[in-house]
Amino acid sequence: MIDKKVSSESVNLQQEAYQYLIQSDYGKAAELYQQAISAKPSVKQYYWYLGLTLLLQGQEAEAQTTWMLAMLEGEAEQLDEWANELIEVLQLEAERQETLEDYPMAWTLRQHIREIRPSDIPNLLQIIQLSIKLKQFTGEDLHSLGVIEILQLKQGVHVNPDLLLQVLQNVLDSAPLDPWLPEFAEACLLYTDKPQTFIYVLMLAATKIAYGIGQYQRAIQLAKICLHLDAENIEILSHLSTFYIHNRQDDKGIDIAKLCCSLAKTLPEKVFACCLLLRGLMGTGGHWQEVLSLLNHYESLLLSLIEAQPALTDRTSTSRLVNSTFFLPYIRDDAKTNRWIQNQVVQLCQAGIECYEKDRLERYHQRTSHPGSSGTAVQPLKIGYLSHCLGRHSVGWLARWVFEYHDRNQFEVSAYFINYQSRLKDPLRDWFVEHADKAHKFEMNSLEIAEKIYQDNIDILIDLDSITLDITCEVMALKPAPIQVTWLGWDASGLPAIDYFMADPYVLPDSAPDYYRETIWHLPNTYIAVDGFEVGVPTLRRDHLDIPNDAVIYLSAQMGHKRHPDTARLQMQILKQVPNSYFLIKGIANQESVKKFFIQIAEEEGVDCQRLRFLPEVALEATHRANLGIADVVLDTYPYNGATTTLETLWMGIPLVTRVGQQFSARNSYTMMMNAGITEGIAWTDEEYVEWGVRLGKDEAMRQQIAWKLRQSKQTAPLWNAKQFTREMEKAYQQMWANYVEGSK
Repeated sequence: MIDKKVSSESVNLQQEAYQYLIQSDYGKAAELYQQAISAKPSVKQYYWYLGLTLLLQGQEAEAQTTWMLAMLEGEAEQLDEWANELIEVLQLEAERQETLEDYPMAWTLRQHIREIRPSDIPNLLQIIQLSIKLKQFTGEDLHSLGVIEILQLKQGVHVNPDLLLQVLQNVLDSAPLDPWLPEFAEACLLYTDKPQTFIYVLMLAATKIAYGIGQYQRAIQLAKICLHLDAENIEILSHLSTFYIHNRQDDKGIDIAKLCCSLAKTLPEKVFACCLLLRGLMGTGGHWQEVLSLLNHYESLLLSLIEAQPALTDRTSTSRLVNSTFFLPYIRDDAKTNRWIQNQVVQLCQAGIECYEKDRLERYHQRTSHPGSSGTAVQPLKIGYLSHCLGRHSVGWLARWVFEYHDRNQFEVSAYFINYQSRLKDPLRDWFVEHADKAHKFEMNSLEIAEKIYQDNIDILIDLDSITLDITCEVMALKPAPIQVTWLGWDASGLPAIDYFMADPYVLPDSAPDYYRETIWHLPNTYIAVDGFEVGVPTLRRDHLDIPNDAVIYLSAQMGHKRHPDTARLQMQILKQVPNSYFLIKGIANQESVKKFFIQIAEEEGVDCQRLRFLPEVALEATHRANLGIADVVLDTYPYNGATTTLETLWMGIPLVTRVGQQFSARNSYTMMMNAGITEGIAWTDEEYVEWGVRLGKDEAMRQQIAWKLRQSKQTAPLWNAKQFTREMEKAYQQMWANYVEGSK
């Protein structure tokens, strides 16, 4: 190692030189190292430091020449020893530069270490770390540095597992689509000594990649790597099933969901797995017989869960259950039973959250239970909107008008974005950021979101997601705001921490207060209004679809979850009774599965399958709206109606046939039609649904009359007056606050 016979004078000279070096006086340091070399030319350490000072001044060629000269005529053993000494000097300086946050210099130093020892895996990992910090990491780095090859050798490779995991995590965050990433992750797997931590890191990244940037194939790859560590882990398998479904690999997703059902041991796991299977089956749009046969088992599991009242003491168990009743209203219109089951299940989840977040809840309650303690004046009221849908999503297209028209003298508007992905280009999301007084961007950490809402002293927190997202439910359950409201995104969640559910005179029946936990706040006209929609250039033509110009075109544009076989059968009965009519079917689902589903029902009802047309998705919402114009009549779904699609249909002036039920999801189109001044097409029974469908198909004059009324309604109807609607929402907020203050007194 370093020569220990150096005279005290030389040692002092070296120490003085090093002091100049760390003070960045490289010229003086180099001068002193040269003096030391003149005095003791055999001491190689002086050459290493002289070269270092030259390198720190940007003189890389001179630095390398200095080191090479020092190594001339050395024996093999000496060269190895000297190389180790030089690496030690460069390593220490690289660490110092990293501490100083001079990452470019640290990167340069580590590159020189790499030239001396190309297979030094800890150094290569540090180079990757620095490349990421410098934002110069590329998809080829893992390959070009030879990291994967070296790790795969296994024998003779010594690496800190914690450092390796940290590098993997950073690569996942900075370059999730790197082509070499899956192979790198598999190589890291060979060295992990904390399998559960490894799984957590990889699966967290997989969910971000899937739901943040929509790259489901990469998420599938990462989840499958985790299965090498735990092949029967329900958490991994459930995510993998969902990734497959989103990636339109439905059969694989369903098979894995069935595997989860077979592996589930506890009652909460069984409920969760059954819900997962339902999701896979319903999402295809064509497995309804299996769905209906599974319904009794699904409901019995939920009832058993409610009866057992198991203690949920961890976040994973709770998040799995919080949206486990999601599919009930898609399957049946039984408002009272569906609501009771949902209320009971989410109450169980609320109790779990109160158990594992007791201290936080108590801290929040100290402020939210006393209006004066927040320090917030009555005006402006602080309103917070919480959602993962504030962008190109149905909720985003509809909620934007409230942001547009809010009176900023009376209301301060904050937006809390869940799973905000900066990589994702979304002009509507950017619009929300610009139109909020304060915009807060989060990933998927419910505690971080709740704390921010609490620190912001929000007076009224509006939940736009309901039970469609577990993170939103957990935030709302923590009660970070004194008044909490569910609006727009779905039916009410049933969480005890929610105070109000926004409705109108039509969207809920008179009996609704009997089975809703939340107080129902009835707005005077409608629970949603818009000023309109952007409409693009249509891409559909009758001749392209081989449909005659004089034919009657029916259309249905909904996702697979909403295509109940009973309603599809009614639609075929309409088609059968209207000569020269065709049915266009469009929506997010498995195309082959949907085709098989409708063709089978058409054949059973005696309808020629040549009258069916299956349309692909289009990239832009504006194009989708323009394409609605090809339809003469739109046939709504039941027991789960259209919502945004209904608004778009009415905006385009197209007659709609809807079947009204008892639950919120079966009355969306009803309230929208009433608030547009249209009663033609509103059916209260299956028979009326068919009658209206046939009548509108045969009566061109009636269709024209409805189109004219819809055109006129744009000037007068509550449905198309978003400014008035916003004023009504604001009055509701002010009254809620007044009630809260009065109640606290």
